[in-house]
Amino acid sequence: MLSTLGILLPVFALIFAGFVCRRRALLGPTAASELNRFVVRLALPALLFDITAHSDWAQLTNPALVATFSVSCTAVFAIVLAARLMAGRQLADASVDAIAASYPNTGYLGFPLVLLAFGHAGLAPTTIATVIVTCVLFTFAIVLIEIGVQNERAPRKLAAKVAWSLVKNPLTMAPVVGALVSGAAIALPPGLTAFTKLLGGAASPCALVSLGLFLAEPRPATGATRSALVFTGVKLLVQPMLAWWLAVHVFALATPLADVAVLLAALPTGTGPYMLAEFYRREAAVTAQTILLSTMGSLVSLSLLLYWMRAPGG
Repeated sequence: MLSTLGILLPVFALIFAGFVCRRRALLGPTAASELNRFVVRLALPALLFDITAHSDWAQLTNPALVATFSVSCTAVFAIVLAARLMAGRQLADASVDAIAASYPNTGYLGFPLVLLAFGHAGLAPTTIATVIVTCVLFTFAIVLIEIGVQNERAPRKLAAKVAWSLVKNPLTMAPVVGALVSGAAIALPPGLTAFTKLLGGAASPCALVSLGLFLAEPRPATGATRSALVFTGVKLLVQPMLAWWLAVHVFALATPLADVAVLLAALPTGTGPYMLAEFYRREAAVTAQTILLSTMGSLVSLSLLLYWMRAPGG
């Protein structure tokens, strides 16, 4: 159990450092957004490029891993979406709720946690998961929200808008370019490799501090706690259980890879859903509370999961 805490404590200590810095006004009210901008636009794309450019295609195109993670995310998204629609929510609001319950924080928590738990062998699967989350799940949610908020539903314009947003997104393009470099067996100049490694090395600590800054921001009390608790339970319990069943009983992943897939599925909700809610001016209280509650709850759930994985026969 002490070894498990040794994996989690550095990760959550960085989150706590950001939380304390914001609450004590050591960093200003724009620190979370600016640090997040640095991570999204520079550091994390550099990390994704570096990993994919130095991985072989077999590591980046594992069909069983892609299927396990994709199905576990999309199934939870679809179930929550259907439930919220049947409860009378509009499509745009139901889509925000669905992604809040199914969006694992692979970019911020996934990389440092998997690196500490599984070493560098876990970075390629985490990259695959991050691409699935940012390119597939996030895009699908955007499409549904756009459909829900558009008065003129022109499919061609909507498709063009989404495609252009993906091309402009460095989180989408960096791993694609890296995979092309790997597939073409292009030898990168040492200076470029050193640059991406230095910049990519800043991604995990800055992302975790940024998450702490975000969680420290005061938000008005609302009656959204019940829904947030349900989404938190779905995120921390249902999604990893589904990923485990798919990994072991459907796609027969090898044990180390199956453990990585389950751990990634068990991560708390990332900040992406809140950004969507804010951008589209939807009611964001449920999303913000889900991020907060799932992040706090994951300290316990991830500890138990890692302990189980490291136990004999686990």
